[in-house]
Amino acid sequence: MEVRSLTVGPLAENAYLVWQGAKGVLVDPGDEAGRILEAVRAAGFTPEAILLTHAHFDHLGAVAPLAEALGLPVYLHAADLPLYQRAPEIAAGWGLTVPPPPEPAGFLDQGDEVFGLAVLHLPGHSPGHLAFYRAEDGFVLSGDLLFRGGIGRYDLPGADRTALFASLRRLLALPGATRVLPGHGPATTLAAERAANPFLKDL
Repeated sequence: MEVRSLTVGPLAENAYLVWQGAKGVLVDPGDEAGRILEAVRAAGFTPEAILLTHAHFDHLGAVAPLAEALGLPVYLHAADLPLYQRAPEIAAGWGLTVPPPPEPAGFLDQGDEVFGLAVLHLPGHSPGHLAFYRAEDGFVLSGDLLFRGGIGRYDLPGADRTALFASLRRLLALPGATRVLPGHGPATTLAAERAANPFLKDL
């Protein structure tokens, strides 16, 4: 399975193209739909769906144009539906514009599998925060749960510090060599974060 990241939008969010052979998915297309479409064409696969780790506006700004252009269904966790539906309003509070996303085609939860990715429900940064794990290829799309040298914010509406640290413990139970592909910033590994991330020292 192949993965390509594109850093998009004013909040430097990482959108991901994930594909195997001729088929794939888009994960967290946060902005710059045109760039994402060009990258899909260059990679030479047909997207089958849009998957969201969570529904903060900086992770879904390109959902509406991409869903329309490619006829894609959108999937997220049900607990993040209020954030998803209010994304344009919340973005406006930051002085940014996000087009209203389409109705989700369905919801994902712990234990599901989609396009060969295991779905992990890891709340804390948002109520319905997900990660997508591919054991065979040793990577996890961690959304805004874990970053190189940092962790997700838990001071936002719907966030929960206790839940976030419980989710971090669950994520750290995966093999240390697992590559962490986060929602912002560079990739890392679980072993590197366990060794050096100051927010994880007591976990």
